[in-house]
Amino acid sequence: MININLLSVSNLPKLNKLRKLELSDNRISGGLEVLAERTPNLTHLNLSGNKIKDINTLEPLKKLPNLHSLDLFNCEVTMLINYRESVFTLLPQLTYLDGFDADDQEAPDSDPEADGDGLEDDYENGEEGEEEDDDDEEDDLDEEVIDDEEDEDDDLEGEEEEDGVDDEVRLSEEDEEEDGEDDEEDEADDGEKRKRNLEDEGEEDPEDEEDDEDD
Repeated sequence: MININLLSVSNLPKLNKLRKLELSDNRISGGLEVLAERTPNLTHLNLSGNKIKDINTLEPLKKLPNLHSLDLFNCEVTMLINYRESVFTLLPQLTYLDGFDADDQEAPDSDPEADGDGLEDDYENGEEGEEEDDDDEEDDLDEEVIDDEEDEDDDLEGEEEEDGVDDEVRLSEEDEEEDGEDDEEDEADDGEKRKRNLEDEGEEDPEDEEDDEDD
């Protein structure tokens, strides 16, 4: 809820699981006890750019046992003498104030759990898993298409082989028919030859008889 002209957090709903709350650049000057009541598990609180002037205004935050990062940049309270020491004394659970710990060591760039980076990673990993599944499905489809094409090729080869066998059968049948016709023609020729021989023999018989009579 950044820069929305909030005067207080009195209307904040109860959010037991909320861990990080951004309230910077508003006009909040007090009433922080609401946070302890409605966001009991808060770990990060950003109140930069608000109207907080006194250390005592922060006292209700003592009831947030998990609070370890508090930002008060550009609040008047940061101009007080011994501001940092006073806040760390008031809120001993704090690890970082305005991005630095009590020894002036800078805080890490981000907290994965507080920033929701873990959720984003899970989401990205989920997307990557879906893409891999899609790729696997596409590969399976490609393999099926290839298998179908190979089956079609096999069918075509089988049809060609059957056609070749049919052609051979037809040729052998035609050869047998031709052989049969040749045999019939040969038999007819033999019959004609026999008839001619018989006729020739019949013509010779009378002459032989006449010769016998003359004798």
